[in-house]
This record gives sequence, structure tokens and C-alpha cells, in this order.
Amino acid sequence: MGKRRSFLLYPPALIFGLITAIRNYLYDSGILSSTEFGIPVICIGNITVGGTGKTPHVEYLAALLRKEFRIAVLSRGYKRRSAGFRIASPGSGACDIGDEPLQIALKFPDIIVAVDNDRVNGVENLLKNYPDIDAIILDDGFQHRKIKPGFSILLTDYHQPMQEDFMLPYGNLRESIKNIKRADMVVITKAPPDISMEDLNKTAANLNEIFRKKVFITSLSYEIPQKLFENSTGERPETEGNNSDQTGAVVITGIASPDPFVSFARNRFSETIHLNFPDHHNFTEKDMRKIIKAYESLKTPYKSVVTTEKDSVRLRELAGIPDHIKEALYYIPVRITFPAGEKNEFDNIIIDYVRKNKPDNDISQI
Repeated sequence: MGKRRSFLLYPPALIFGLITAIRNYLYDSGILSSTEFGIPVICIGNITVGGTGKTPHVEYLAALLRKEFRIAVLSRGYKRRSAGFRIASPGSGACDIGDEPLQIALKFPDIIVAVDNDRVNGVENLLKNYPDIDAIILDDGFQHRKIKPGFSILLTDYHQPMQEDFMLPYGNLRESIKNIKRADMVVITKAPPDISMEDLNKTAANLNEIFRKKVFITSLSYEIPQKLFENSTGERPETEGNNSDQTGAVVITGIASPDPFVSFARNRFSETIHLNFPDHHNFTEKDMRKIIKAYESLKTPYKSVVTTEKDSVRLRELAGIPDHIKEALYYIPVRITFPAGEKNEFDNIIIDYVRKNKPDNDISQI
């Protein structure tokens, strides 16, 4: 894995592995029960800690399914300050529902977005409040064994192969890779956008042999920068083209795996200053002073502040951002692509599952 590990963490990893193995055995054998619902529930998750690109994949599924179905997204709302079941509303903030659910709610205002640590309770409340829902996307629910999804998608980072990893805390695995058996498909995320077809085919063949599952490979594609504050008047920062060699950027990240985003920014701007914060970090006035100082130290003719879409939903809630920073502040959306050209196959699998399993809401309402 290319990462130095302390052997002092190996015994705790063995204990953790034993605990998760017992827990999974209790569910697999039926001693502990899982609740199954009469509605398509698509689980998307991973068995490693750290960023595998769950949110862009959830957004992809949401964008795909909303064309034909009435759907909801259910998350636990990590690091929110509220408790219990909550539904996103126009006035919701990251402290109410969490930054990732808020990002999804802002991007898809026509989709129901809800949070609940207890996913079974969350689904029950969604069906009670919205009986005409066709399908539910369960965000980061692979380890939530109390609910039995109808279709499970397991994500793993191209650059951090889970088959080469170890159990926590020695490694990054939340449970043994043997439990891939619960997944209906595996998606290898964050593959290099310029990966060759030869490498793609080799990777897919190797992983199909290991996982015995249908394997898809996706990459991240960064989009045109968007203004964080709609009433600001700053020029869009050049990410490509003639002026990119004259534009500097303060790059702000507070995500689990910032390297791809930082690499993108460094390739697009002539000067970058990277300010890295912990995942799901709540920005403070002290942080803003650091951002201002970095912005003022840029030596290029044109200056900007760029951040990830997930960080932007927390940054917009920070009070006291100076006007000149607001005018320079942009977020860069990200979407997934299928470098091997398997988009249609992936789409058809998901759509067919929902079509075949969705309740006949028209009949039930007669």
C-alpha cells in the first residue's frame, strides 16, 4: 500500500476483525434480523474509511433515476448537530442535515433528501410521509446491516485497492473483503481520466477474477467553476485557456482525499496555495483570516479562491466573509465518468432494477 504502519496497531486490528466477523455472522445466519422493504432500496457504500467518491456517485444515481422515478436519498447526516429523522428543506444548513446531504439537496431541489442514524426508521418515515416514492438511495449504508437493500453498490478507490488493505486500525478496512459477497456490483472509483484502454481492460479483468462481481470503473471530472455567492461580481477564474498562466488560486479542502482536487488545481493555475482542513471541517473566523492572508500573498495578476463543492456548503454558512473574498470565491463541481465507455450498461442495470421492483403506486392509490 506504500504506507508505513505501526505493528502496535496489528493486535487491535485482529480484535476489530473478529468483532466485525461475529457481527456479520449473526446477521448472515439470521440470529440478528435485517428489515427488507417493498420498495427498491439502492445502497451505495464502501468497506474502507476515507473518500471513495460516494457523494458524486449518489448524485449520479439521483440524476439518472429522477428522469423517470420519484426518488429519495437517505443519509445518516454525518457531523450534523441535530438528531433523529430530518428532511432537507430550503432553510436547512450543514449543522441540520450534514454537508453531503445538503450538497445533494441544493443540487436536486426536486428530490427528497432525508437523514437518520437509524436507517430503518428513516425509510419508514420516508414511506409514511411520501407514500408515492418509487425508490430510495441509501447513502453510505453498506455496514448498516439492520436494513437489507435490494441492490448494493460497493465503491473502492483505484489508488487504494481494498484487496491489498488491512483491518482498522492497522489499515483502512471496516470489515473483511470477504463481505464483498453482499454487493451486487463493485465500482472502482477515481481512475485516472487518461487511463489507457489496455490498463482499463487489465484492471477490470483482474478485479472481476478477485471479486467475482460485475466491475465498473469510473473517473472524476471537474466542471466549470461556479460562484459560491450569487450576488458577487468577480470574474470566473480561468481553469483552462490563455489566462490560466496568469491566475493564482488559494485552494481550500476539507475532504477525506483532497489529492485529486489539489492536483487538478495545480495543473490549472500558475500559482496555488493549498489550505487543507480535516474532513467535514466547520470553518471559523480564524480559518478565514488564513484564507485572506494566503489570498493577499498570491503574486499573479488574477486571483481566486477555489474549493470543493462539499466544502462550499460549509463555507457559505460562515459569517463575516469580506466582499473581496466573496467575489473571488468559487467551487468546482465534480461528476463521474466511465472511461471504458460502460455508462449505458451501468445505467440500464440500475434502471431495470427499479422498474422491476418499484411499487405500483397508481394502483395502490385507487
